[in-house]
Amino acid sequence: MSEKLVSAEQVAKHNNAESCWVIVNGDIWDVTDFLPEHPGGSKIILKYAGKDATEEYEPIHPPGTLEDNLPKEKYIGKIDPATVKEVAVTETKQAVAQDPNALPPLDQCLNLYDFEVVAKKVLKPTAWAYYSSGADDEVTMRENSSAYGRIWFRPRILRDVSKVDFSTTLLGQKSSLPIYITATALGRLGHPDGEKNLTIAAGKEGVIQMIPTLASCSFEEIVGARVREDQVQFFQLYVNANRSITEKLVKKAEAAGVKGLFVTVDAPQLGRREKDMRMKFDDVGSRVQNDGKESVDRSQGAARAISSFIDPSLNWKDLEWLRKVTKMPIVLKGVQAWEDAVKAAELGLAGVVLSNHGGRQLDYARSGIEVLEEVVSALKQRGLFPNPKFEIFIDGGVRRASDVLKAVAMGATAVGIGRPFLYAYSAYGHAGVEHALQLLKAEMEMNMRLIGAPTLKDVVPEMVDTRALSAHINSVPHSHGEQVYERMATAIGPAKL
Repeated sequence: MSEKLVSAEQVAKHNNAESCWVIVNGDIWDVTDFLPEHPGGSKIILKYAGKDATEEYEPIHPPGTLEDNLPKEKYIGKIDPATVKEVAVTETKQAVAQDPNALPPLDQCLNLYDFEVVAKKVLKPTAWAYYSSGADDEVTMRENSSAYGRIWFRPRILRDVSKVDFSTTLLGQKSSLPIYITATALGRLGHPDGEKNLTIAAGKEGVIQMIPTLASCSFEEIVGARVREDQVQFFQLYVNANRSITEKLVKKAEAAGVKGLFVTVDAPQLGRREKDMRMKFDDVGSRVQNDGKESVDRSQGAARAISSFIDPSLNWKDLEWLRKVTKMPIVLKGVQAWEDAVKAAELGLAGVVLSNHGGRQLDYARSGIEVLEEVVSALKQRGLFPNPKFEIFIDGGVRRASDVLKAVAMGATAVGIGRPFLYAYSAYGHAGVEHALQLLKAEMEMNMRLIGAPTLKDVVPEMVDTRALSAHINSVPHSHGEQVYERMATAIGPAKL
């Protein structure tokens, strides 16, 4: 690329749909022809036409995105630093790089809930809306956590629990805990190092990280952040309508030593995450020229802008193709009924994740822990459980080691945790995630002693009382409008009589 220096004044002249230049990390690109092709629509780009778009671009695009998607001749040159005026620190940088003294000391976070409280204070509003939002009235998102409160322990006594071992294996890979860090998108919205924070913490604490398709960091950056040669990672896959792209991703993951492929099957269309939609609507609501080629509804929020490639035609037959592409064990992520879990087992897949996408897809979908009970029952009836070649994972709403133990007692191999680790590194970087994992380990040791289980093999179904699990009393608010997580703020005054 040419190192030609271009003045900020010259760039500012290219500020419309007829000639649109943007600055990203000091590089200037002509994105005029790309406007109608941008998955998030042209309006968000035009908002930064003739300006520096780095702050908006970096959290949601892996490195190399522009280089990979634009012809070389669209590269204009470098911005002349002598022509750039000094600006105040932006809200995003304040959120993720503020004075550490302004935060509570990390050791004051005593559980995973504490990280959420701190994160809400430090995250940019758009980032908080994306991370914390659920579908529609967010009933399922709340139910994911509250379902665990309907399961009670039946502790056993007078057992030797002087030594407690909660290590296990997931798809044959060692883990220090029966948990894994599940895939979450747009990690750099919370911290400049994004998903690399999770990689570092997972390696140090001996747990497995699932790499997301929609990461902010590139696949190479995440893999390159491993802290141990034997560090294990899984890969979460959204299947692209262009199957050659998917095939390339899968083969790259396998070549990099990824040990499991988790195919997301619960998102043929994205749910309505209204908190996210409200923030994104404001974000791209500037009065810009409409080029008449807008193909994406800007009210759909950040999630829609990054995921329009997902193939809604994905079906069971496609698994035959996918199994020919890779030798990695394949797990279906997003199973929500025993019939589908049984079919996956009968097809010889490596497992399923009982998940409702963190309550972000279909509202009133049941929690993974509730589905677990009927899945195990159905598999047992057919002689498919226990089966060392077919593992059951769940995610959604897990905040305590006691939640993990309830799932293990009911037949799960491990549980996935996502949001709490996002919140942890948004405030404290990878040290926050390490601390969160250490808290879970401490809780795990205490709880296993108190229920009388020196190893995970001793955590058996008889140790939990699940009779109230399927009773959804108080799960649904009396008035949805009063219980929506964050309602619309308006300037509308009282009606005039």
